[in-house]
Amino acid sequence: MHIDVRGSGPALVMLHGWAMHGGLFAPLAEQLEQRFTLHMVDLPGHGRSADSALPLELAAVGAELSRRIPSALWLGWSLGGLFALDAALRFPAAVRGLVMLCASPRFVRSADWPQGMPAELFRGFAGELGHDYHGTLERFLSLEAQGSDHAREELRRLRAQVFAHGRPAPARLLEGLQLLQDTDLRDGLSRLNIPSLWIAGRRDRLVSPAAMQWSAARTRGGRYIQVEHGGHAPFLSHADEVAVAVDSMAQALAA
Repeated sequence: MHIDVRGSGPALVMLHGWAMHGGLFAPLAEQLEQRFTLHMVDLPGHGRSADSALPLELAAVGAELSRRIPSALWLGWSLGGLFALDAALRFPAAVRGLVMLCASPRFVRSADWPQGMPAELFRGFAGELGHDYHGTLERFLSLEAQGSDHAREELRRLRAQVFAHGRPAPARLLEGLQLLQDTDLRDGLSRLNIPSLWIAGRRDRLVSPAAMQWSAARTRGGRYIQVEHGGHAPFLSHADEVAVAVDSMAQALAA
């Protein structure tokens, strides 16, 4: 599994979302690399980890990262948030603090979770991948950019990055969609014994800010903030705001 390490200071793990890779964090990394040693991960099957034999599974990825990276603050965006939250619960010695960036413990709607997205959305993307690979990714990227006050610029950046390190394998993308559809980590929130920061984009069309606010309230010492004009990828359009929030989290850990 490829990990791009740069910068200096306390360790910060950065986990990307579906179909992407760690290089997408470049605007945020530029803001943070003078104060953190960044560990920008390409999840198995994505980016420069395209040929990784490691399964795209929460426990396997968490174990590998906890072995290779010193105890750190972990940041997970979208699908990456599930990996970060699971690692915090499963490998508490490895995760000093948690930043959930437009990510929640459950992505799919249910009778007791109205804040989620319809399951049909993820099933639809999975069904379309086989016969319209590029069109499916384009529709997902468009959904990620919607709502932001810089939606066109965000979509341009997402399009530029998605194939920057090769074409994600359809089988791995299907595994990622399955994780988004099936994972439910809500019961673990009360066991989260580390500081957590939940950063939402108020205009996010994929992850409800209400879901993130609910989650923050059920953790010990959880804190919720939102980027008022941000969508699902506020680290692209509002990297300075996100960087300030991450800095504040690191300062709280150091206190």
